Amino acid sequence: MTKKIAVVAADGRAARKIITEAVNRGFDVTAFGRKDENPTDAQHYVKRDIFDLTADDLKGFDAVVDAFGAWTEDTLPQHSTTLAHLSDLLAGTDTRLLIVGGAGSLYVNPEHTVTLSQTPDFPDSFKPLANAMASALADLRKRGDVKWTYASPAGDFQADGDRTGKYLLAGEELTLNDRGESIISYADYAIAMVDEIEKGDHIQQRISVVRA
Repeated sequence: MTKKIAVVAADGRAARKIITEAVNRGFDVTAFGRKDENPTDAQHYVKRDIFDLTADDLKGFDAVVDAFGAWTEDTLPQHSTTLAHLSDLLAGTDTRLLIVGGAGSLYVNPEHTVTLSQTPDFPDSFKPLANAMASALADLRKRGDVKWTYASPAGDFQADGDRTGKYLLAGEELTLNDRGESIISYADYAIAMVDEIEKGDHIQQRISVVRA
């Protein structure tokens, strides 16, 4: 049976990679974005702001991918408000909610008391974004009524990196590959995301991915 998925905030580069990966695997994909024309490979496109989405818009999908991103000081709180809105729309349904997350909230110690964004080498310029995304994740963890999965990329998330077709699946902690790298391309991250939709069962869990 063909998987039906929706991708929200579909205009971004990570979203487009996920859409392409899903379409190439035979998924039926609906993209929700803010552009007038469909900039993605999705078979269906709906121009709609994320806050204007309704429960009816998302009815009937096996999974909804939240690819929302904001980078300016005044819009950073929308990481929490948009995710809360989507969670409310999907609450109590069987539709999975998968979030394109951040790496800053990954833990760097076994006790899970220190995150990557709290380490000395983490760039100051990225801390507001990391904090905003961590806050959204903290709110999400309180939701027992949504089948969510939060997918964090590696520390070096490369928009134009190669599609190697290989990745390591990890959990709450920052994971390095055997070359000591924390790196993943958007294309390989998209593979991991679609794999999770297709055969993963990390419900109400955070996963992370790094290049193998």
